[in-house]
Amino acid sequence: MIEKIILDHLAEKLAVPIFMEVPEEAPASFVVLEKTSSSRKNCICTAMMAVQSYAGSLLEAAQLNDQVKQAMDSLPELADIGAARLNSDYNFTDTASKRYRYQAVYDVTHYERR
Repeated sequence: MIEKIILDHLAEKLAVPIFMEVPEEAPASFVVLEKTSSSRKNCICTAMMAVQSYAGSLLEAAQLNDQVKQAMDSLPELADIGAARLNSDYNFTDTASKRYRYQAVYDVTHYERR
């Protein structure tokens, strides 16, 4: 499961907690990983992953986003990952919760074991 592979990789590379959804009692800084789409052809899969960096200030969210991008760029070091390409990243401040965040969207090509 690509989400678990990336979640474990980010947990190893980053010094903040990584979640699949925003926790009820969120720490000051954290990252949320979400798969927004995927496809498969001949056991070669692609997944679009949104990685949201939450922090106490806009600057801290931007800095955490840079750390996330470095970690995501290193995904091809893993055996089952063929490529990790930054699609876009941007200020994505959550106006409902009034929490600063950035979002980096990646296209990840990976091999699916059956």
